[in-house]
Amino acid sequence: MTQGPQAVHDPTVLRAIAHPVRNRILDELGATGPMRAADIARELGIPANQASFHLRQLAKYGLAVEAPELARDGRDRVWKAAHESGLNINTSELALAPGGQAAVSVFRRQWTNAAHDAVNRSDASESDPETLVMVGDSALRLTRADADELARELTGLVDAWRDRGRSAGPEARTYQVLQILQPAAALPADGP
Repeated sequence: MTQGPQAVHDPTVLRAIAHPVRNRILDELGATGPMRAADIARELGIPANQASFHLRQLAKYGLAVEAPELARDGRDRVWKAAHESGLNINTSELALAPGGQAAVSVFRRQWTNAAHDAVNRSDASESDPETLVMVGDSALRLTRADADELARELTGLVDAWRDRGRSAGPEARTYQVLQILQPAAALPADGP
């Protein structure tokens, strides 16, 4: 099993992953494991030169690395995520660093757009019988220690399924799991 997510301490890394194509490439590398630019291009429906460019940008920020041991020859370039279990992004901490507030703003805007897109796609996917879409919203009574334990368990469960999916056959698709664990919002004093 893989280790937990890698903490991000550099705001420039946020800018690198705030780009939707780079973020999606990281998702694909995380889900699938090592890939060539041509394979990423096919999966994402983008030109191979665009995939190569974004892979080099991810490498520049230490987010993707080459896997020469998997290359067929000296010209073959295989890439993998530098951090198999993804990234842990503490925006409050990053906002305090020089240039951090602007980087956090860009990252939050992209992340919010991606979350809205995920919700919108969940409605559209109902007509595709080959696609499973599950949307859940649960309220739990937890202490902070309970919330920490639940977060670790959820991360472990997702990591186990990520490891399992890397050996899945060609019929497998990359699925997105969007998780938010936070205290429920308080209602305004004058009601909703």
